[in-house]
Amino acid sequence: MTTPEPDLKLLASRHRFMREAGFGLLLASCVLGVFLLLPSRAPAQPAAVAVAAASTTPDAFANVPVGANAAVVYDLTTGKELFAKNADAQLPLASLTKLLTMYAAFSELSAETPITVDATDTQVDAPHAFQAGDTLPLADIARVTLTGSLNDGAAAIARTTAAREGLSIHDMLANVASSLGLAETYAVNGNGLDVSTALSGGYGSAHDIAVLAGALAAKAPEVAIATTGATATATTEAGRSITAKNTDPFVGTIPGLLLSKTGYTDLAGGNLALVFDVGLGHPVAVVVLGSTEEARFTDAEALVAATFAHFAGVAHL
Repeated sequence: MTTPEPDLKLLASRHRFMREAGFGLLLASCVLGVFLLLPSRAPAQPAAVAVAAASTTPDAFANVPVGANAAVVYDLTTGKELFAKNADAQLPLASLTKLLTMYAAFSELSAETPITVDATDTQVDAPHAFQAGDTLPLADIARVTLTGSLNDGAAAIARTTAAREGLSIHDMLANVASSLGLAETYAVNGNGLDVSTALSGGYGSAHDIAVLAGALAAKAPEVAIATTGATATATTEAGRSITAKNTDPFVGTIPGLLLSKTGYTDLAGGNLALVFDVGLGHPVAVVVLGSTEEARFTDAEALVAATFAHFAGVAHL
């Protein structure tokens, strides 16, 4: 199912603001960090004073408008939720299910494992870009599949991985979800397409997807980073070039972005998962579930800006 383009002029202007604010807040954080590392000449403060000071630290997330049904800001370094709205609610995932498929594939197969697309894979709904018989290394087909949210590529990867393990796709994905402790995650297929008007191809919580996105970015960083570009290109063994346009048009506006994955179906609404660095080697995940096609980006934008404000120690206005 092809996702309509959002209002780019409106959202781009908002993202320019977020980018400028984000960089400024990140710089402020660095300056503050250097200042705090300087030796203190003041006498030690009583514990009560320290507690009182901590209680007055501004809450950067206090006034963040998030219209999505569920959302989370998850610090992947500390394992703490910095912001949560219905973060444990089980909701339809749409194409965020592809993150689970990719993690399963890279857990079982090598990056060079050849993946051959068959006729059944090409019969899924759009977006798709492959032809029956196309063969590519796992890393290459995964890059273009995640970037363009290609359903045929995800179907081929899920089918190949499940066959290698001698399992059904459902059982293969269930095992991976269990191994990561994703208590609310359940997948019927490998691409997240709705099975019917009442059944989604995958379910999970904002918290689970934050953990999953962080795990995939760590396991297959070269694939994850491909999702931060405007396009991704791969070449089949037969020499056919395949280029996929990123389904997130604003990847270039987020500082330190490590992974971006969109999702949209009738049952799920608009979903988005992001992983980005707030400092050197300090990744944070932002996940939005049950928003709209356009508002998933503005919801995430507000949470990203608030995250940088949080680490700079200032309130988000």
